[in-house]
Amino acid sequence: MKKIIPLFFIIGLYPFFGYCQDILHYEKIANSSESDEERLVALDSLLIRTFSSNPKAFIEYSLQYIELAESMDSIEDAARKAMNLQRPLTNFAGDPMKAVEIIEKVLEKKHKIKDSLLLGGLYLKRGRALAKGNLERAIEDYTTALVNFSKHDTLNKADAYLFRGQAYSSMGKFVKASENFTQAYTRYEDKKEYAYMVYAQQGVINMFSMNGFYDKAKKERDLLISKMKLLELDSYLAGEYYNQAIDYRKMGEGELEFKSLLKAEELYDKTPSNKSTFLGIHAMLIVYYCENNQFVEAKRHLDLIEALDYNFSGDIASEINYLSGKAAYLKATGELESALTLAKTKLELARQLGIEDEIMASHNLLSDIYFCAGDLLESIESSKAAAELKDIIYNKSNTNALLYYQTLYEAEKREKELVKKNASISLLEKDNESFKKAALFGGIAILLFFGVILLYRNQLHLKENKLLHEKFSQELLVFQENERRRISKDLHDGIGQQLLVIKNRLMLAGDEDTKDMVNQTIEEVRGISRDLYPFQLQELGITKAIEYTLDQIDENTTLFISSEIDNIDNIFSKEDEVNIYRIVQESLSNILKHAQAGAGKILIKKLEKNVIISIEDNGSGFDFSERYKNSKSLGLKTLLERTKVLNGQMKVNTKKDSGTLIEFQFPI
Repeated sequence: MKKIIPLFFIIGLYPFFGYCQDILHYEKIANSSESDEERLVALDSLLIRTFSSNPKAFIEYSLQYIELAESMDSIEDAARKAMNLQRPLTNFAGDPMKAVEIIEKVLEKKHKIKDSLLLGGLYLKRGRALAKGNLERAIEDYTTALVNFSKHDTLNKADAYLFRGQAYSSMGKFVKASENFTQAYTRYEDKKEYAYMVYAQQGVINMFSMNGFYDKAKKERDLLISKMKLLELDSYLAGEYYNQAIDYRKMGEGELEFKSLLKAEELYDKTPSNKSTFLGIHAMLIVYYCENNQFVEAKRHLDLIEALDYNFSGDIASEINYLSGKAAYLKATGELESALTLAKTKLELARQLGIEDEIMASHNLLSDIYFCAGDLLESIESSKAAAELKDIIYNKSNTNALLYYQTLYEAEKREKELVKKNASISLLEKDNESFKKAALFGGIAILLFFGVILLYRNQLHLKENKLLHEKFSQELLVFQENERRRISKDLHDGIGQQLLVIKNRLMLAGDEDTKDMVNQTIEEVRGISRDLYPFQLQELGITKAIEYTLDQIDENTTLFISSEIDNIDNIFSKEDEVNIYRIVQESLSNILKHAQAGAGKILIKKLEKNVIISIEDNGSGFDFSERYKNSKSLGLKTLLERTKVLNGQMKVNTKKDSGTLIEFQFPI
């Protein structure tokens, strides 16, 4: 029996030796053959053998193949390899512009490419590479790919629509993104490519999720899960519950996040699929269990990930997930130095991938680790970096929210115009038929009647547009106030409380210099929190809140303000009080910023049926018509919109070099 073992050992190693011999054999031909055709075939054989096993070698052999094929004027062969090279160059080598350069060189001879699939594919692949840094150019390439694909290249067209939708989504152009995702979804469905249908629908869901529309994303994701079950696409279900868990984490819904992760884990165990999904699920569970001091469970999930022996080459997102989970566990178990190393690596990878949420999470993780290690200065710096990035993300979300509502408004407006035009065309056709059959007077009567209808529809259309615009403005104001309240609360309850803890520890340690720095930071955070949302409204009432604002201006500026203020507490709803406070705040801010005034006066009078607020200054004044038409001047427009929300009236009496008087009247 002992003599048989070496034989089996040799048989087991034969494929490995055969593989190495193949590589050496074809390399020898590629390097020494005098026949270009033989060298091309040898390089092709090398590409087949290194495609999935050795990305670095695959890139090198591909470059040699393309150069040789171009020298032989085999442009279509070069095009195929240039297309195959885009993904490893972009994802493995991290050099998308090299892929763009190679494809552009092939496209210089595109007149020699007769295959529509190849020509369209080149533009599609160049777009994929450009999408890493230039979305507008990527969209141009996806559009050109659609033009060059033939009517038979259905699935390739679907891919182009899918990628173009993703690019539009990243740019915040939601209507165009949705249209492209729908086009992709329809084509995949026609070809019964149900798995790709999932990708198209996921594009729509990610579009909502990445811009903070979590409720809308949840609704669409539930519909997608129902369709997956109907089509028996069970292997994709775990990924959807995992993505929902990510949304719940962003929303701060810890229990819902945990339930989604458990559901994702259960579904993955039943139908294993993408290993990166497995890794992401268990990495999030590690973080959750560590946050809840369940370290045995956290270790169990960490062991599952490490037993997977996953190859992170070209999959930075999965490596970030792994580092998040392991660093969280090491921090929780006191291995702070190792945790710090992993957290720094995670930050570098997140920056490389450009995912702002992960960069912010990395800074927060570093802040926690530094804090546990007693390095308070580094902890504060990391916390500050995370807060700055959070503001950037918040501003982007606000901008995207505005774009979203604007595009919805424009889409609805275009749809109504189309309905009106179709109705008008139908009426005209009927009028023409009636005119031919009826007498002269009957025709005139019909034309008059038609004119009246058209006039009525035009007035109705103008009224609907006005109402739609007002509704949009009001919803936007409510959205802004809710976001200000949320961020103000986060600053006060989150960062503010953490800074107080740091301050107390510094007092115990006797570090007065750092304590003073933290004190200053606490005051800055409180100031920002107060500016974002006037909590004094809840604590003092609107009358005292306005008086407090005037006191602040009097103490901190050179502007002299006199006031006569009646008590208007408990007259308006809480929402209306916020709008009135914002009106007064914005008016005073305009005086400080633009009026160049030395003095001002505010008068608040409570009458039987209404409240009158008068704000006057002796400043430089302005041309109201010119200022209001200026697209960059949002102050007056915001004041007017808030006044409309309160069903009030606003009057402005001003001219240049003569001061300004603004009067508001609100019904009780």
